[in-house]
This record gives sequence, structure tokens and C-alpha cells, in this order.
Amino acid sequence: MRVPIGWLAEYVDVPAGTSVEDLDTAFVRLGLEVEEIHRPEEVTGPLVVGKVLEIEELTQFKKPIRYCQVDVGEESPRGIVCGARNFVVGDTVVVALPGAVLPGGFAIAARTTYDHVSDGMICSVRELGVGEDHAGILVLGADGSDVPPPGTPAGPVVGLEDVVIELAVTPDRGYCLSMRGIAREMGTGLAAPWRDPGALTPPAWSGEPAWPVTVADPERCDRFSMLAMEGLDPTAPSPWWMRRRLAQAGVRSISLAVDVTNYVMLELGQPMHAFDRDAVTGPIAVRLAREGEKLTTLDGSVRSLSTDDLLITDDTGPIGLAAVMGGASTEIGDATTSVLLEAAHWEPTGVARTARRHRLPSEAAKRFERGVDPEMTVVALARAAELLAEYGGAQVVGGVVDIDTRAPRPSIPLDAARPAQVSGVAYTGAQVVELLEAVGCDVDATSSPLAVTPPSWRPDLTDPADLVEEVVRLAGYDDIPSVLPTAPPGRGLTDVQRRRRSIGRTLAEAGYVEAPSYPFVGTPALDALNLAEDDDRRQVVLVRNPLSEEEPALRTTLLPGLLASLARNLSRGQRDVALFEHGAVFPGGVRTSAPLPGVDGRPDDETLAALLGAVPAQPWHVAVALAGNREPRGWWGQGRPAVWADAVQAARLVAAASGVELTVRAGDRAPWHPGRCAELLVGDTVVGYAGELHPRVCAALELPARTSVMELDVDALPAAEVPVGPPISAFPPVLLDLAFQVDESVPSALVQEAITAGGGDLLERVRLFDVYAGPPLDAGTRSLAFALTLRAPDRTLTGEEAAAVRAAVVTAVADRGLGVLRG
Repeated sequence: MRVPIGWLAEYVDVPAGTSVEDLDTAFVRLGLEVEEIHRPEEVTGPLVVGKVLEIEELTQFKKPIRYCQVDVGEESPRGIVCGARNFVVGDTVVVALPGAVLPGGFAIAARTTYDHVSDGMICSVRELGVGEDHAGILVLGADGSDVPPPGTPAGPVVGLEDVVIELAVTPDRGYCLSMRGIAREMGTGLAAPWRDPGALTPPAWSGEPAWPVTVADPERCDRFSMLAMEGLDPTAPSPWWMRRRLAQAGVRSISLAVDVTNYVMLELGQPMHAFDRDAVTGPIAVRLAREGEKLTTLDGSVRSLSTDDLLITDDTGPIGLAAVMGGASTEIGDATTSVLLEAAHWEPTGVARTARRHRLPSEAAKRFERGVDPEMTVVALARAAELLAEYGGAQVVGGVVDIDTRAPRPSIPLDAARPAQVSGVAYTGAQVVELLEAVGCDVDATSSPLAVTPPSWRPDLTDPADLVEEVVRLAGYDDIPSVLPTAPPGRGLTDVQRRRRSIGRTLAEAGYVEAPSYPFVGTPALDALNLAEDDDRRQVVLVRNPLSEEEPALRTTLLPGLLASLARNLSRGQRDVALFEHGAVFPGGVRTSAPLPGVDGRPDDETLAALLGAVPAQPWHVAVALAGNREPRGWWGQGRPAVWADAVQAARLVAAASGVELTVRAGDRAPWHPGRCAELLVGDTVVGYAGELHPRVCAALELPARTSVMELDVDALPAAEVPVGPPISAFPPVLLDLAFQVDESVPSALVQEAITAGGGDLLERVRLFDVYAGPPLDAGTRSLAFALTLRAPDRTLTGEEAAAVRAAVVTAVADRGLGVLRG
């Protein structure tokens, strides 16, 4: 909201000596953030109001030139050469006299041009630095209009001394999107008298309503007001002061009728719409859209309507998208002489849905979705009719339409001691009542607790907590003491926190880059992972008000977001990418609905238990994704591409950081390739999967072939045991290398398990160091070579003991039918 200080001063008696910086501080103290202060460009020297007395057309030049006699308040008029043609004799203009310096360092001097001495310059809006219009001269008014006399300093008239303060208005303070609301706040903040522009008493219009109106959905529109006018001069321009204030507020001037509705919206906070009365056919009805209806809005777009859209219609169909934008069929045009003025009060959430659905963030919708004052509809019509009558010669026809179905607003009980309890500031009961009345509330101080009825312009005041906030805000946030809370005693991070941090550090040290993503997912992302229809990861929790309609659910797996990050990096030219993410996932399923507790007190234990029972489980997962080379190529070699084994190794690193041991075996789960998927286990519990993505998944996500990923449920890992240092033997080890010929379907983990069982207590360590397939091995078999370390804690092993262990290992592998020792 842009607030011109000159406009604000019409409603608030700003104390003498109050600077712009003081106003800035006052706005901030009232909870209104000041985004920017716009100061006009400096103009020095004589700049006055002038009146055009004569115009001589100079036709002997290549382009039309005029030599004008302009009264600038001196004994004799000044002759000024001008090329613009949008003014006539009798118009009031702005004249820069010799010695003036306009924005951009443009100095004005008397000079001879087109065979005449030009003793000054008649200025345009852009030359004065108060707008961008350079098509013609700035005309302040004509004969008979309310304009300053010649010679009046023009700076205050055109707004060269008017500073504009731009405010960021929060969604709960919609009343501050008007000069009326800002004046009320500033009058309270400065303890200065202020005048309510909405305290206008509408005339007693006589006669029957000039247009029949029905409201079919009073829940979405509880007040609808309309007034008919005729005799509007379609050529009447908007007065300069109105155009200037609209420009300062960031609104483009269009025509008198449209400018008046926009001006009243900025002044009173009540959005309005003007229909061309001659283009409206039959009675007006406010109703919901029907299936298949369309509307061409004022921006020229043809919009397919939803059955949730509220419309203003006539016999021809929709003529306006209620509270958002009017229709093109009834637009005010250059020949419009009769208008229908509409002002209504619409239900905020419906307006918000419509504006977002059609991507139409209009100024009207911005105010309606935050809540406007329903008492202002007829007042706004009266104000607009007054301006159209004064500047356009229009007259009201018939009486006013005012369909009002509102119910009385209920009062809110408030304990007078509660603001002090919440803020820690000792507010007296009388002070609480005084501050609430300053907000505009009607307070019954004789009851206990206080019975507070909020004003019509504050739809955000619905609970005692809202009233407490208003008391604290107006009394001053600075009065609240700043007390540092006492740090509770503790033992630092919990075991879960330490585990999660350790996992993140471990993966980062292994060369992975963390890439957190939003926890939202849509059906297309799950389809791309080739998940079956009965896959439990398709049972999602839907968000009631999602940030994106394409991703309305909470994720059940980390892979969609992580793979999207991987694809994005690859599309930006990265070749070797290793990413990881760890965070919560949200499995779906059947759950109980959550209760909606009030804000007037702490929920009881039963309500809290019901709330927690309705919250889905949120296990903590970790996932990695790799593409390109895992080891870069260089002078040391050709490098090594990332393969499924790197994803498995990432899982082993996570398990090691968690203090548990991981077992790996063949698995089958989407979106992994069935033949290159490893199942990750701790004991007999499956905690995750790793391997290569299925080729169809890589194609759907535009990822390189054989992209490798891993996802593991960290919360499924058991608590780590207290680490105990391994026993250290001072005796030398015996090193054995054994190679077994096994069927290619036999996992190496089973062979290693048999070796460990056969080795007994003397087997200190076993490690797979080579895998080979090919001649002279039989087809369908492979060779697994293991390095064994044998050691006794109390003696040096003899050859016979080592041979016995070797034989036991070979027998264990053979007895389990896993393979035979290679010769």
C-alpha cells in the first residue's frame, strides 16, 4: 500500500515538526513494515501555475508549432513556444519560468526558437518527474474548474513535495489497504485527531431501485449494493488531483468512471465496479457459475469457469467475476453515458480461491480476500456518485439497491487481566478498555469478563488472543521486557540427533553433496518411478492447501526430489554428480481425523492424544544418487564410473556411522533394476535398498543409463551398542587367500558367512578381494577370492593349526552347497 503524505494529512492532524522519518517510526511501531520511501525528484527555481490566454498556430514549419500567451500571475503574460496540441485557450497548465531546473538537470532559459522568444516552458508530466506520460502537456483544469489562480507555486499542486511511503500490509490487516484504515492507525499512533472519510451520510435517494437484483448465494455475498446513474459526460477527464493520487498509489488512470471507482477503493477500502448500463440486459443475479460457462474478462482473456466461481450475471450470462474482475461485455467505453455502480461484501475464502484459480491477483481481490468493511458499500456508492456528479455531470436515477443478509457480529469474552499475563506488562483494566475502544471495539466494561464486539472493519478479530495482540500492539511492543529465558539443563544432543548429524557428515566426507528438496510429491513423480498400483508408497497424505496443485501430497520416499535435483544438475552441464538427502517421509494409510481445538485455552490431554494420533508417522530416511564418474579421470588413469556398488557402499557408510553392521543380499523393488538391486538388512530386518535404476525409470526422468541410487530407513536401524575396542594380539597373523568356484547366482555374502562360521575363533578377518568369470571356469560360474587373517590372542599359530582352519573353511563352504575350492 502506497501512502502519499499529502493525502494522509487531509485526514490526520499530523503534529507540527513531524518528519518523514518520524512517520516511518510510527508505522513500524504500529506493526506496519515500511518497505520503501519514495521521494519526488527535486525541481528548483520558479515553477508556477499558468492559464493559457491565446494560441497562435505557426504553420510555416515542418511540424505544427504553437506560440502561446500564458498568464503566470505577472503584470503581462509570457510568450511560450510549445509543440503539444492537447490543450486549448482557458486551460490551466504548469509553467517552468527561466531559472527553473527540472529533473535530470534540465535548465530553463528564455531563448529564441521558431522565430519567437520562448520565455519559459509549458511542462508535461514526465518533464516534471511525476509520471511517465509524455504524450502531451499536463492540463490541471479548464475555465470554471476548481484550479489554483495563475502565479500559484505549482510544486504542491502537482505533488512535487509529496513523499510516498510504501507499506507491506500483512494478510490480517486488510483494512490498512485504504487511506481510511491508515488514517485511523496513524491517528492512534500519533495520538492526533483524525477524520473518518467513511463517516459520510448517504443521501436519501428516492424512488424504486433503478435495477432489479437477486442474490442466489447469500453465504458468499451477504451484502450487495448498486446505484444507477445517467447523463455522464463521456469526454469529461479525471481531475488532475485524482490522477496524481492514483499514480502515487501505483494505479493507472483510465477514464473518469473507472478512476472514480479506483479512487474510492483507495480512499475507503471498498472495491467497486462500474458497468455500462446500456450493455446490461435484464435483471442482475449473483450466483455460482454453471458447468461449461465462460467469461471474457476486462483483460481480454476468455476464462473457463468453475462451479465454485461466484458471478454477476444478466440475461446474457456472466458479466463479471465477482470480487475479482469485470467482464468485457459491459466495460465502460468512450461513449458510455449511463453507469451501474456496484459495491458488495464477498466471502473472503471464496474470493481467494477464484483469484488463484484464474491467476488474477487484482487490487479488488487482494482486499476482498483479506476482508473489507461491509458497512462501506452504500457509503462508497454515495462517494462515487458525488465525484461523478461533480466532474462528469452524472445524476443518480432511482433509489439504491441494498440487499443485506448479515447477522449481528458476536461479542468476544476477554479477561481484562489476560493482556498482562501474556505480555508481562502490567496493563490496568481501564487501559485495556481504552486501547480496545481505540481499535474501534465496543466494550461492555460492566461485565466480567469484558464483552468486546469488534468493529465491522476488523474481520480478523475473532478470539481473545486477537484482542490481546491489539492491546499489546497499541500500547507499544517496546514496552514488553526483553528477558532471556533460562537455558534448561541437559546433556546436549540426543542419540537420534547425533546419529543424523553423523550420517550427514559421513556422506559429505565421502564426496556427496547434500541437496534438500521440498517434501511434496505428485502422482506423475510416482508414476515415473514405475511403482505398482498397490505399492505402499502410493498411499500418500494429501495437503489441504498445497503450494502447487501438481504436487498436493507429502512424500513417501526421498527419491522423487533427489532424482529431480540430479536431473537438474545434469541438464546444467554437470557430468559427475553425487547427491544425498536425509529427511522425513510421510507414509499414508487410514488414519483418524484430527480435531480442531480452539485457541482460548490449552487443549486437554484427550484432545492432544487425538491430535497426535491423527499425525502420520514420519520416519527419517537417507538417500543417495550417483551419475557419471565416481573417480575422476586424469594423469593417474581413466577414472571409474559410478556403479551399483557405490550406492551399496554409501549404505555401508551410513550403517557404520550409525554404529551397526549391514548385511547385503539380492532384492527386487521398484524403481531399481530387478537384476541389480541389493536388499539392505540389519539382522533380519530390511532397512533399505540400493542399486541401479530400472532403464524405464531412467528414460522417464531423463537420467543417464545405469544411474545408481540408495534409500535407507535410518529410524529402522537399532540403537548402537557401546563401542568396545577390539582385542589386540602381539602375535603374528597367518594370511591365507582362498578362491571358490560358485554358481553365478550365489551371493558373495552367503559364502563369506560360511567362511566365518568355519573359521571359528581363530579367524580374525575375512575380505572379498576378487571376482572373476570366464575361461577356464565353466559357463554360469564365477570365482570369488577371499583374504583370510588368522591369529591367536595368546600364541603364534603353528602350520598345523592354520591348515586345520583352512580345511574347516573349505568344508563349511562345500557342506552348504555354495561352491568348491579352486585348484
